[in-house]
Amino acid sequence: MDPTVLGTRLASSLIAPLLKKLFRQEPPGAGLVDKPVRLSALVSFRGAKRTLTETDVRHLAAHLVREAVDSPGERPFPSDEETAVIDAVTRKLVALGDLEMDDVQAVRLGYRELARKLHYHAPSPAYLSSDSSYFLDTLTEWACLHIINFFTRQSTFVARTLVTQSRDLDELVAKLDELITRSPRLDARDAAFERRYLSYVAKKHGKLLIYGIDLVNSPGKWPLDTAYLSLEATAPESLVEDSALLDELRSKVEAAFNGANRLKSVRLRQLPLPADEALADHDRVLLRGEAGSGKTTLVQWLAVSAARHDLDGRMAYLCDRIPFVLPLRTLTRHGERLPAPANFLPAVGAPLIGEQPPGWESRVLATGRALVLIDGIDEVPEGERARARAWIGDLIDTYPGNRWLVTSRPSAVREEWLAEEDFTELTLAPMRPDDVAAFIGRWHTAARTGAYEEDEALTSYEAQLLNAVRAKADLGRLATNPLMCGLLCALHRDRRGFLPIGRKELYEAALTMLLARRDRERGMPGPELREEPQLQILQRLAYWLIKDGRTEMSRERALAEITKALPALPEMAALGDAEAVLTHLLNRSGLLRTPSRGTIDFCHRTFQDFLGARALLDDGTFGMVRKHAADDQWEDVIRMAVAQGRPRDRADILRALLRDTSARAHLLAASCLDQATELDPSVRAEIESRVSFLLPPTTLESTHELATVGPLILDLLPGPEDLDDVEAAEKARLCVITASRIGTDAAIAYLSRFSRYPSWQVRGQLAWSWHRFDTERYGREVIAHLSHEDLYLIAHSAAELSVLRDMGGRPWMQLEGDFTAGALLTGLDPDQLTRLDLRGSITDMSVLARFPLLEVVYITACPNDAPLTGLQDLPRLTRLGLTAQHARLAAQAGLRLPQVSTLYVYDLGTDSQLEPLPDAFPSLTQLNVLIRPGHSGRVNREHLRALFPHASIRSSDETRQELKHE
Repeated sequence: MDPTVLGTRLASSLIAPLLKKLFRQEPPGAGLVDKPVRLSALVSFRGAKRTLTETDVRHLAAHLVREAVDSPGERPFPSDEETAVIDAVTRKLVALGDLEMDDVQAVRLGYRELARKLHYHAPSPAYLSSDSSYFLDTLTEWACLHIINFFTRQSTFVARTLVTQSRDLDELVAKLDELITRSPRLDARDAAFERRYLSYVAKKHGKLLIYGIDLVNSPGKWPLDTAYLSLEATAPESLVEDSALLDELRSKVEAAFNGANRLKSVRLRQLPLPADEALADHDRVLLRGEAGSGKTTLVQWLAVSAARHDLDGRMAYLCDRIPFVLPLRTLTRHGERLPAPANFLPAVGAPLIGEQPPGWESRVLATGRALVLIDGIDEVPEGERARARAWIGDLIDTYPGNRWLVTSRPSAVREEWLAEEDFTELTLAPMRPDDVAAFIGRWHTAARTGAYEEDEALTSYEAQLLNAVRAKADLGRLATNPLMCGLLCALHRDRRGFLPIGRKELYEAALTMLLARRDRERGMPGPELREEPQLQILQRLAYWLIKDGRTEMSRERALAEITKALPALPEMAALGDAEAVLTHLLNRSGLLRTPSRGTIDFCHRTFQDFLGARALLDDGTFGMVRKHAADDQWEDVIRMAVAQGRPRDRADILRALLRDTSARAHLLAASCLDQATELDPSVRAEIESRVSFLLPPTTLESTHELATVGPLILDLLPGPEDLDDVEAAEKARLCVITASRIGTDAAIAYLSRFSRYPSWQVRGQLAWSWHRFDTERYGREVIAHLSHEDLYLIAHSAAELSVLRDMGGRPWMQLEGDFTAGALLTGLDPDQLTRLDLRGSITDMSVLARFPLLEVVYITACPNDAPLTGLQDLPRLTRLGLTAQHARLAAQAGLRLPQVSTLYVYDLGTDSQLEPLPDAFPSLTQLNVLIRPGHSGRVNREHLRALFPHASIRSSDETRQELKHE
């Protein structure tokens, strides 16, 4: 759209005098008044001084349109739409009087932005043809160009502009003075060091180890940009997993407000969300994730992102942040005190130690510029975690205003462990099928060497592995995190398309690949060692770490343990002394590494646990199992010991767990059963009997514990027909949560049994869990059978929308995440959709006008400046939900929705945010104000009654109190 195109039809000599009539002529002077001179005071068809009526404005519009039509050339739009175009031009010109700005502000906007605001206040009718709409938009821009030119020629404009600029400059100087007073300046030494430090961080953390990729002349590490896979983070179970209870709250809220729909309480940013954006919405996050789930990789990604200067829009929130990566495994390896800021760099062995200006770390933290990444609470011995928590609390109290991320395995610390420090708890979600496919593709791309035959084979292996992971349930259960996916890729390639079955076999094959075949295939010189003697040394080191509750050891301790083992291992002793053996394992095994000078650890915690389990079996002291049944650092060790042990060993280990009276120990025993290939039947029966007392689950916490048992629990969970007491609906919901957390397709058959359950809370949980499973299969076996009535169908992706559309669509839809306008038009049925709950962002909000049957719309996470004019074309819209900021900005921009009778306003900060709303919602009969939990906002009822005299007012405090009595 270019106004100069229309300029060939409407010369300035014609349009300028006509538009000049729209405005009053002001006397000379600067036009100084107490408030800015609004356009509504300048137009000639408003107020007591009006010289034009709106009928006169229509005559002007008709003259403009007809001059354009009668000019030489092809007619710009169909003749039967001329009246409609004239009416539309009139509305846009009249809308000049509705703009909340003065002429100086209009000139600053420019003609295109001024035209956009007129379009926002008076959108083009949807029924116009594309030619008419194009002409209307072009005429509006051409008119705005002349309007702005008219303003600049007024005698008052130049004077008022100078005054405005002077005021703006004074205000800017005052703000800069305040900023300088508040924030210490970054001196030249600090700035110079930070450039070096950020370069160091980017290089140190900019590579990612990918297991098994270096077998045939390929690099062992990827650039992080290539390797990084953005995973999702979900809220803690007490929030997101309780989605059905939140839906029940929503139902009661609307029932209390004489409504029929359900409204879930919302936050500004809905979950799940990309894990690397968690700190954009929360300054402090405790992130939980299983071993290999990508916690440390996320820490690397955040550190490298902050160290860059070319951040994209998604990661721009890290701009000007100084990252401190603090791996607790390193900081606590000798039981030292956790470091103060001045010792951050020495504690991690940074080579820049001593080069930083004195006090630099404290200055970064004191000015709120730090990104503090504390990795691995689970790698601190259990007895030292309280001290670690106190250390974190002291740092936060001393240096508020920074961003903090703490990572941990799920069971290492209790829920709300850092709640007193205002940490938000999130959990890394397992990889979805699409994530697995993306990882496999990237792995094989990185593994290509350029050799034609090798690369052709890799292409074939990639396709085979993708099919195998999708078709075989056992492989699908393994491919849930980046570590296991990497191992699967490496072994599949190493074995030329064949894979072991089961976790135990997978690790055994990986160890064989790394210890016995790796050097041969790389053509490395030196003695060839058998696998078993190397394993004996490695498992001894692993067992020492496990018994000491650590994941790093000093080089001296490693040498001492190897020295003890060498007399019994002549094949290893042939290499030389303990120093020679350790050097060989560090350089050649791929399992040990030196994370910092003088320290040794395993390349990944899971290898340590697997080898430690071997040592436990060799040691035969199964009393250690009962002693550590409640220790999260021993969980995988015990599971792997059961997987690797002889039948008698398995029975002894599991009996030791059964002698513990805790539910946790019994569930751990149950989680070992699928690894116990051969087991005394009486032991198996005893475990199943003990677990049956824990079923069905009664709390959200218990669903998490039961899910750790894996697919085995599906055979023990009761079905819908077995739940018939007064609490049946709640028990059914918790059973569904348990099964959905298992996250493999094995759970789909169980979940499908609940698809016709009468309680909508249960069916709502089924709808929410869709994104955890294969889209098509879950849609076919579960979603297709959910009742349409009283239930929002939830889609997290365009693929789910597509499957729903193929099923015939649904009238009530909830969209979680970001969607394009095209995805909505393709995936939603405009002849069916009546309710839409948007919990993400769409690229073009005007697309909502394409769904004329919409009666209820909730918009909770779209950008606050996203235009909502499309809602004006929804004649049936009676119920609307918006954030307070979005509602205020839309109203100020001229939004008018007289058809809306019930309005929900979320995340209210102050009553003043609602002051522009009465004009936007003139027919409002019900206003429901929801203050975000923990927010300091307050509702002044008298003020709201004055603003909305014909509407009943409900505040969130009243709502919570009312629900409490229910």
